[in-house]
Amino acid sequence: MEDITLRSLLDVIGDLFSDEISIAVSNTKEYIYYRPSKRVDLKIKPGDSLKEGTLAHKALSMKQRVSEFISRDIFGVPYHGMAVPFLHDGKVEGCVTAIYPALTDGKSVVTVKTNDGWIPLPFSEVVYVEAKEKKTYIYSKEVSGTHKYSLQEFEFILPKDFFIRCHRAFIVNVNHIKAIYPDLHSTFLLSMDNGDRVPVSQSYSSYFRKLLGF
Repeated sequence: MEDITLRSLLDVIGDLFSDEISIAVSNTKEYIYYRPSKRVDLKIKPGDSLKEGTLAHKALSMKQRVSEFISRDIFGVPYHGMAVPFLHDGKVEGCVTAIYPALTDGKSVVTVKTNDGWIPLPFSEVVYVEAKEKKTYIYSKEVSGTHKYSLQEFEFILPKDFFIRCHRAFIVNVNHIKAIYPDLHSTFLLSMDNGDRVPVSQSYSSYFRKLLGF
């Protein structure tokens, strides 16, 4: 593939993500592409070597997707991210990393769009988040509305100590679960304290049970 074609392809991949997310692409030794976001910039340059401890280095070493919080010790800036290695003929050739800004839990809110305007909700008041009809919906006990972030983006910015992905279309706040009921095929239904019920899909059921310890 010619360089100009590769560059165009990488720019298109970058456009698939929010302006809040930085994108880095590397081979097994160094970065070959970087697009900083408006919110977080790790100052990566094409040609920079992969540092031990980075998401890209971990994903390449483990040969699997890695998503976690990285402290400021590596780049001087804390961030959340996901790195996915790519293979050719079964051999790892490189990695794509999505880099999200690390937010301070105590000061973070979700600003929900309603019919009347916008309402800032503290994370603690969010009951669950749902992806539906190409939109993201936020639900609390008193308010519901939409947000421009995707569910994948919320998976990184919401505090991981009490928000859990339980379905491809849902993230729940475990502090708002009233009860857990068994459903078909080893899945569950969550009764939330705002009166709604949220499914736990089969693909997330083992992970969900492990995190909640039952």
